[in-house]
Amino acid sequence: MSLRLVAASLLVATSLLASACSDKPDDGTAPTNKGELAPLPFTEDTPNLMLTWVDARGATHVEVSPADVPAEGRRLVRVLLADKDEGTKDPIYVADLEQKESGGFVAKSFARSAWEKEIAKKRELYIAEASPPKPPPPAPRESGSPPSSPPSDVPAPSPADAVPSGVTVIIYGAAWCKPCHQAADFLKARGVAAVMKDIDQSPDAEAEMVAKLSKAGMRRGSIPVIDVGGKILVGYSERQLVQALASVKSGTML
Repeated sequence: MSLRLVAASLLVATSLLASACSDKPDDGTAPTNKGELAPLPFTEDTPNLMLTWVDARGATHVEVSPADVPAEGRRLVRVLLADKDEGTKDPIYVADLEQKESGGFVAKSFARSAWEKEIAKKRELYIAEASPPKPPPPAPRESGSPPSSPPSDVPAPSPADAVPSGVTVIIYGAAWCKPCHQAADFLKARGVAAVMKDIDQSPDAEAEMVAKLSKAGMRRGSIPVIDVGGKILVGYSERQLVQALASVKSGTML
């Protein structure tokens, strides 16, 4: 047999083998595209489930069952299994609980930056709707009269907002997390010392956060996670922060 005939035979055999391999049905074990997570099915009874939804104010809340997520937050819900690493960083899992498939739900890969953008969008819309109208410009002053001070849009913290000296609030978050920085700014405006610990850059900070959540009987979900004198808050909510600070001031915090 000539070398040319041998080469042609090998080429035909290789083509047949490749065709046979390509006809193999997808059994769900094939790798997904780089940077994406495989779809995650779950039901009402899935154990270790953590569902983070966003209210109209842009505040996040964590539930353990799809039935507990209210109508206002069902279309965009972050999904996390507490005993799995997938979806804890970037990308994450997000599901639409209004869409049921085969009696359950399916969470899909979602860029973390897009998730944070949706939260910021709701928060900015709420602030815009809740903000009072701007005051009219001051009337022109008479010649020789001293200039008046421009009105401030930011109310000064009252003495009732003050907390005992030596109290430091710890914010577990990340550099890309806008609500984390908003929480820090909110505390700073009230004269409260705050320390930001980046869980993406520091494994020790992440382990410390998880330990505090576990001690408080809470599961890992969205950031920021805020430690106010031992009171653990998940997500940024001005109302919850004010309540926690009031507890520190009154000495009722454990």
